[in-house]
Amino acid sequence: MRGFLISLAAAMALAACTPTPSPQNPGTGGKVYRIRGGQTGKVQFRMLDSVNSLRQASGAQAVELNAPLNAAAATHSRDMSVQNRPWHFGSDGSSPLDRVSRAGYTGILVGEVISETYETELETLAAWMEDPGTRSVLLDPTAVNMGFAWYQEPGGKIWWTLIMGG
Repeated sequence: MRGFLISLAAAMALAACTPTPSPQNPGTGGKVYRIRGGQTGKVQFRMLDSVNSLRQASGAQAVELNAPLNAAAATHSRDMSVQNRPWHFGSDGSSPLDRVSRAGYTGILVGEVISETYETELETLAAWMEDPGTRSVLLDPTAVNMGFAWYQEPGGKIWWTLIMGG
């Protein structure tokens, strides 16, 4: 657990985006984490580095970002926003397995973790690590690939999707 906390603290220190004031989101303490255009790669690699630090601390091998899994995650994040609910099924009835297959991923789906929040990707990762179910997906020793994406609404709410594949 100590290794997890050290890794998480180091990962949080790497976060470069700054929350901006927003009176329309009182649940966020007046702050909204804004992901600006052109930051996709930075945010994805920050999450990848953080996940791999946690995996290393648990004895699991590192994972690599995978373009088809990123595409499946992006599609699902946008779709959750359209549905206005965080859940694992698409508005067309698709499952995570359907989405990764549709995106062209040829490996095995290990799992999908999702979130609806105004928090940063690293705060979201910390919340995922506190839950045994989502933590088991993130640290699954059979995972070799990761997809990570989000959709941010104009009001600031972010819909996060992380997919692990083997």
